[in-house]
Amino acid sequence: MNNLPFEQRLEILADSAKYDVSCSSSGSNRRGTPGGVGSTAAAGVCHTWTADGRCISLLKILLTNACIFDCAYCVNRRSNDIPRAAFTPDEVVRLTMDFYRRNYIEGLFLSTGVTRSADHTMEQLIVVVRKLREVERFNGYVHLKVVPGADPLLVAEAGRHADRVSINIELPTRQSLALLAPDKPREAVITPMRQMSGLIASARAERKKSRKAPQFAPAGQSTQLIVGATPESDREIITLSEGLYRRLDMKRVYYSAFVPGSDDRRLPALPTPPLLREHRLYQADWLLRFYGFAAHELLDEDRPNLDMRFDPKSDWAVRHLDLFPVEANRADYEVLLRVPGIGVRSAQRIVTARRHARLGEAELKRLGVVLKRARYFLTAGGRYLGGIRLDGAVLVARLLAPEKRPARLDQLELFPATADASALTGEL
Repeated sequence: MNNLPFEQRLEILADSAKYDVSCSSSGSNRRGTPGGVGSTAAAGVCHTWTADGRCISLLKILLTNACIFDCAYCVNRRSNDIPRAAFTPDEVVRLTMDFYRRNYIEGLFLSTGVTRSADHTMEQLIVVVRKLREVERFNGYVHLKVVPGADPLLVAEAGRHADRVSINIELPTRQSLALLAPDKPREAVITPMRQMSGLIASARAERKKSRKAPQFAPAGQSTQLIVGATPESDREIITLSEGLYRRLDMKRVYYSAFVPGSDDRRLPALPTPPLLREHRLYQADWLLRFYGFAAHELLDEDRPNLDMRFDPKSDWAVRHLDLFPVEANRADYEVLLRVPGIGVRSAQRIVTARRHARLGEAELKRLGVVLKRARYFLTAGGRYLGGIRLDGAVLVARLLAPEKRPARLDQLELFPATADASALTGEL
């Protein structure tokens, strides 16, 4: 594997890493040190975009795509006939520093296939991040994958050097893991998750006592769930995510639509990846994290799957019309968050603005409320904005109606073919 040219290995291992979507870097605040290079302080580093709109890049690669596991859903499984490649830890360190000095990247996302054993593989990953921190004095962002089943001492060592760690659970239930990933028992994933959660909480408590206390995975931990490879409902997936957020203080749960491409009889024959379902799960996840919803409010035994027609908040609101409309000038912040078309920032703006003036439709629009959806669930100054009865079928039709667009979107001709002027198009 190491006999391949360096550029070819980089191409293979970067391509193999693209299926891991649990790659995000916001939330760390590792400070620069005298004589060091790189920093995640201030605006921080983000995989795609920072809060101020800047595009930030990470070097995202595998240490190796060889693997002793045979997970049916994984492109790098041992039974898959693909080109194999590997880097040495020193090569990854050199590559990261060379890319950083050329301003190609501002951080590293490092994952790997499992070779020899979980402990051996974890040791190799730790060699990379330790050399970056201690030898190269690299203060930039590092996201490190934790190998399921690795020794607790190695798991703890990973958190001491990385900004974020991730342990991918991949499948929602024990039964699905046993079917598609028999080499990766659920306990091998959940145990290091629990350990990381406890160590992160302890480090935060120590940091409150003394800012000189060492950091431990300051950007938290994340995980990934594959959507569509197994028959679990959206309710099971969202309930699992809720438990991870509440009990293990998970920073993010990522959802990855299963990509068909294997003739393994254990896998479903999907015509295309379930990308819309992935999108709806992300929306539901957002409601859990920022909007005060619980999993049982979004889905239950009678409705185990999300409605693919519109977003989960609109679906919930249509099923709870007895709670609407609400008055924009009086409703509590938590109530405003449950109105379709009102986000966290627009709800905050409404609460602030109504202290100084009475809000009407025009004011709500200026505050960022998406009135195409929100108008059916709001009154402003006692005036209902929807213009229709709050009837489920009619309301659903309105919410699903295509948005009206201008009649003409092409650029107008400076010299039209006819001499007649049109007041409709603005042609002269």
